[in-house]
Amino acid sequence: MNNLKYSIIYGTIRPEISERLSLGLIFVEGDKISIRYSEKKLSALQPLLTQSEYEFVGKVIRSLSRNNCINSAETINYLTRYSNNLITVSQLHTIDLEPTKGSQDWLFRNYVYAGEKKTKNKL
Repeated sequence: MNNLKYSIIYGTIRPEISERLSLGLIFVEGDKISIRYSEKKLSALQPLLTQSEYEFVGKVIRSLSRNNCINSAETINYLTRYSNNLITVSQLHTIDLEPTKGSQDWLFRNYVYAGEKKTKNKL
């Protein structure tokens, strides 16, 4: 059985106390990388950040989901070590669930947001 591998994308609100908001998930299934994020959670950052910070976070999140920026587990591991104080990525986690759309939906609802989802599959 394959296990579900994922990493959480956070928007950092106050880096000095590690206050953050989960914005999306990165799923890894073999060579396939899927990125899902919540526009509503991203919008929730707007009153908490300066306009330029908010625009930067939105640009990076949308770029990650559109472009082939994340193409391997090694890239995710690199991103966990790189911090720009506005966006952070958790270590890659593995849980004992089949990597199906249903299990990804469940994880997204529980870790990010239950009301909506944005999906981009990468090859």
